[in-house]
Amino acid sequence: MRLQEIIVELEALAPPQLAEAWDNTGLLLGDRATDIQRAMTCLTLTPDVVAEAIARNVQLVITHHPLMFKPIQRVTADTLEGQTLWHLTCHGIAVYSPHTAWDNAPFGINQQLAELFELKEISPLRRQMSPAGYKLVTFVPTENLEAVQRTLWDAGCGEIGNYSCCSFVTPGRGSFWGNDSTNPAVGQSGQLERVEELRLEVVCPKSCLAKALSALRTAHPYEEAAIDVIPLEPQPSTQGAGRQGTLGRPITLSELAGMVRERLNATSVQFVGDPHGKISRVGMACGAAAEFWKDAQRAGCDVLITGESRFHGAIEVRDAGFSMILAGHYATERFGMERLASLLAEHCLGLTVTASQWEHDPVQSL
Repeated sequence: MRLQEIIVELEALAPPQLAEAWDNTGLLLGDRATDIQRAMTCLTLTPDVVAEAIARNVQLVITHHPLMFKPIQRVTADTLEGQTLWHLTCHGIAVYSPHTAWDNAPFGINQQLAELFELKEISPLRRQMSPAGYKLVTFVPTENLEAVQRTLWDAGCGEIGNYSCCSFVTPGRGSFWGNDSTNPAVGQSGQLERVEELRLEVVCPKSCLAKALSALRTAHPYEEAAIDVIPLEPQPSTQGAGRQGTLGRPITLSELAGMVRERLNATSVQFVGDPHGKISRVGMACGAAAEFWKDAQRAGCDVLITGESRFHGAIEVRDAGFSMILAGHYATERFGMERLASLLAEHCLGLTVTASQWEHDPVQSL
């Protein structure tokens, strides 16, 4: 498959718009026109993972943690990141990172975590706000409706969440009086006309407004099209970061910590809070996401399950009377990249996709 075809499938699984604003996701290295036969997923592009990709003749590495978080001015083997990029480039290996888009995706890592613990009524812990935009309203004859709708959709209008080609149409009657210099598309100038029309409403992203208005005026049959542009405030969406849900039955914090260690196959698990405290509602956010504890507390959760926390962050949680379980960064995310390899293989027939076999957790326990 061409790399671009694989990227289309990756972006369907982990939509780019779900990534956090600070993140560096997408195609980070490579040519979209390259033919790809073998791909490999990993949590982090370490030297041993790069060596594995080279040894297995992989043409694409899908790494959860992206490279080049900060701007770089040179690529040399003098630094670990430069060495990694140099080796990958020399062997023609492309790099793609879904990172927080995959964390937040409908079938992504946080959703998988919530389902692993059989939570009920799962929903995002931190809801994403829909981007600011506009509602466009215009009035068209029935016979021109479909053409005008299609024009607006093609210009980027009518997308709501995972739905496209959205619009609302209501019938009504319009009126006009054109002077001698007009040439109306319906009726005649110099007299009052009443015309059966359809009111057409579509949402329009801020970035598409100028393009949509230009396209609408071109496609509209009227000399002077009536167009309303109504600003829309950002609204909480159904998508977002982290997850929350309710356990099948209340258990103690200590019991839940044991369940976390078992189901995530974690080498060790730490927790903050009363080990005998009852837990009914759980929040979770994979990786280094201890700051989500405040979101979890506001949502009515009894505990946050995450990968790691700063020492002073753990003190803050304890002093607030909240609870937190730390299962390790690797344990809360690596399984998600294994799952991504399986899903991508299902969607890209003929492409060999496997998870790295050489990657391991750098943190060990006695």
